[in-house]
Amino acid sequence: MPNRSSTWYEEAVIYCIDVEKFADGNGDGVGDFVGLTEKLAYLSELGVTCIWLLPFYRSPDRDNGYDVSDFYSINPKVGTLDDFLTFLHGAGEHGIRVIIDLVVNHTSDQHPWFQAARRDDKARYRDYYVWSADPPPVAAGAKSIFPGEVDSLWTYDEVARAYYFHNFYEFQPELNAANPQVREEILRIVDYWIAFGVSGFRLDAAPLIIADKGLEHANPRDPHGILRQIGGYLQSRRPGGVLLGEVNLPPEASDAFFGEGDQIQLLLNFMLACYMFAGFAKQDAAAINQGLSLLPEPPLNCGWVNFLRNLDELDFSRVPPDLKQAVFDAFAPKKEMQVFGRGVRRRVAPMLNGDQRRIELAFSIVFSLKGPPLIVYGDEIGIGEDLSQAGRNSVRVPMQWSGERNGGFSTANVGKLCQPVVTEGPFSYKNVNVADQNNDAGSLLNRMKRFISLRRNQPIFTKGRPVRLSADDPAVLVHGFEDAGDLLLLVHNLASRPIKAEINFGGMQPRYFRDLMGDLEFDVAKNSRLELEPYAYRWLISEGNGQ
Repeated sequence: MPNRSSTWYEEAVIYCIDVEKFADGNGDGVGDFVGLTEKLAYLSELGVTCIWLLPFYRSPDRDNGYDVSDFYSINPKVGTLDDFLTFLHGAGEHGIRVIIDLVVNHTSDQHPWFQAARRDDKARYRDYYVWSADPPPVAAGAKSIFPGEVDSLWTYDEVARAYYFHNFYEFQPELNAANPQVREEILRIVDYWIAFGVSGFRLDAAPLIIADKGLEHANPRDPHGILRQIGGYLQSRRPGGVLLGEVNLPPEASDAFFGEGDQIQLLLNFMLACYMFAGFAKQDAAAINQGLSLLPEPPLNCGWVNFLRNLDELDFSRVPPDLKQAVFDAFAPKKEMQVFGRGVRRRVAPMLNGDQRRIELAFSIVFSLKGPPLIVYGDEIGIGEDLSQAGRNSVRVPMQWSGERNGGFSTANVGKLCQPVVTEGPFSYKNVNVADQNNDAGSLLNRMKRFISLRRNQPIFTKGRPVRLSADDPAVLVHGFEDAGDLLLLVHNLASRPIKAEINFGGMQPRYFRDLMGDLEFDVAKNSRLELEPYAYRWLISEGNGQ
């Protein structure tokens, strides 16, 4: 395969931030853009190249900001537009790009569009949403995104004297993407933020934007047309801009969202995250290899974004029941660790019992795969969770910067914090924080910096051809990249036992490897078996195939 140039986003290391939970710059107990700007040097030293910001728009905040009441203003609790622009410019000075959430499947019921729509059925805003005089029959199997919390997809509005459609909470009425005026509004939102210099958007709930909303007139004749329209407009206004899609569908259905590279460039790899945790639970590489084999090949300049978890639940609704059960038994055995009957509401580190070997192994896999790696704020230090919080808030704990009061997140009194910091147990801010790990060469934080540095300095990850390899022990995950005679060999021992693994190179005949992370040498001619301690991983390079 000939070499090709890769885009900036194919080479990106993405870091996901909830501004409210990251750093409080003004001492009111809520994270903000002032605090985030002060932490840009930390993010630069970590090595991330792209920050993804969760919603920070004006909102009643009944669903973590996803209930937007004004797409053109900043939620006052996280700052002002000037604060955002200062952050954006500061990120640029550190060579870090910024993408933001584009939440256009629905609005808050407090949005002026909806308030106008409910008051006047002749107003143009009426058709911005999906209405019915009578509650339409719901298709078999159709249910809310939040089963058990939301019973119906239709809610009666007393002012409008009609029912409106919603896939999420009843305070999040669904926009009618079939309406050309709604599409124009979406492009205006894109235009507004692109003008400030953001590098793209994470498109929230992409399948629902194009879905049938319960009535024929709400379903566009060309469902994916709106995605091409948004993608095309973004490229015309900011060439090289990126859409990162939240498309939590089976891989064979997700593939259509790439289009021919003219819709969404990056898709979050939800399925693989599930299969990775199944591999960890079973200490068997077969599950991870199965997850990798399910992925369609993306079009040119498109890719899958690999992650262990995001800031929602880890959703197992689309994987085989036995796989889900294996993960739940191993990592979420208590009901309080589960949500919506489908998901795990835990952070990576506590799921893996705080075992740094296993946490490193898990992230080594993420950073060694084809496609941009994504980490969630705090996972680089092994932050914990707060299961006393409702729903998804269990994983959205404040960042732990130091062993000082409130974990260095805020100088406010404890009672004013937007959410309590983790104060008890092995994941307390006194035990897990940035300051301590910065000073410890063997810390998780410094290992993560090493992963990121190696990933960014090895062009073979983006320029090379992925190759499927295997080992003679089922607990060993092996894959690689080949480019112009060079072979990068990536080996992971998922087991709690030491292993001497023989690698099957599939017709290639490399002889000598050197370790990118240490002083190990692997001379295949002298000893065909690679020794691996429990949960060990190796990034090995054979240049010129060792010839």
